[in-house]
Amino acid sequence: MNTSISIIGAGLGGLMLARVLHVHGIAATVYEAEASAEARAQGGMLDIHEYNGQAALKEAGLYEQFLEIIHPGGQASRVLDKNGIVLRDDPDDGTGGRPEVHRGDLRRILLNAVPADTIRWGSKLIEAAPLGGGRHALAFADGSTVVTDLLVGADGAWSRVRPLLSDAKPTYAGTAFIETYLLDSDTKHSASAKAVGGGAMYALAPGKGITAHREPSGVLHTYVQLNKPLDWFARIDFSDRETALARIAEEFDGWAPELTALITDGETGPALRPIHALPSDHKWQRVPGVTLLGDAAHLMSPSGEGANLAMFDAAELAKAIAANPNDIEAALMAYEADLFVRSAAEASESAEILKMCLGPEAPDSLVNFFSAKKA
Repeated sequence: MNTSISIIGAGLGGLMLARVLHVHGIAATVYEAEASAEARAQGGMLDIHEYNGQAALKEAGLYEQFLEIIHPGGQASRVLDKNGIVLRDDPDDGTGGRPEVHRGDLRRILLNAVPADTIRWGSKLIEAAPLGGGRHALAFADGSTVVTDLLVGADGAWSRVRPLLSDAKPTYAGTAFIETYLLDSDTKHSASAKAVGGGAMYALAPGKGITAHREPSGVLHTYVQLNKPLDWFARIDFSDRETALARIAEEFDGWAPELTALITDGETGPALRPIHALPSDHKWQRVPGVTLLGDAAHLMSPSGEGANLAMFDAAELAKAIAANPNDIEAALMAYEADLFVRSAAEASESAEILKMCLGPEAPDSLVNFFSAKKA
């Protein structure tokens, strides 16, 4: 196959695409804006689902390595009310299909599974210009340029590749998350550690929530959730850790102290994560030589599917290319036909899950949702 393939973004989706193509004997180059694999911390825990994320890992020949990084007990989940009363508690009995792994560990497996010269670090895409015949000229911030036969945008929410296909832009979903961490929690923050349990904890009320994941080595990774306009958050100086955390905690006045301590005792600078989403039915007309995967294609509110979908998209795209090595347009048409149906269904469900977690019936609405899934 003589087609040059350029993948923008070395996240889970971009790396999965490069890996599955490599499995099929097809070379690709991944361009990543960050300077190295260690340029920043790689998020928190991910539950990897049998029907998409694990399926992709099997296509990549990495399933056995995935099993080695599973966080024991991480599938446990519980729902609390604001008083710390446990409304539902599902232990990790090892029979579920959604084991938890750390994003950084999963990315490391993928990084190690592609040839060393696959990734071009420090390559921030500035512009992608069509040349005709499906080819594109790529210009990078360091002044370098590349011409490619196939361009794949795996570059996330604010994709620079997406405008070649679509005018859609992510819009604010009305909710923002604030991330912080408690370290050595079993010793230093025992009440909060007990409240969180062994996996994920959701303490919810209408319009607000405190959720947390237990990570390896006693780390508690907290996601505070608030339905507020963006300008409300703009009035908080998040560079002032104590003041910012105290202001966020004010929104949870009267909540159980072991829950509010997940905010006020945060040992890292709080990170504001406004939730944005593309339209749930986002799709585009076929444009020769270019496509999208992951958040670039179907950014949605957090529902546990984002990383899984990115990897599954990548594996499906690689399989389509391998099945049609002499007709890339046929491969892209087949890939996108399934992508659009899959994305629309998941995006609609993710929006419903966000409403369920922070809507007027919270936390009972989430309890009922979990009960229905177990039935």
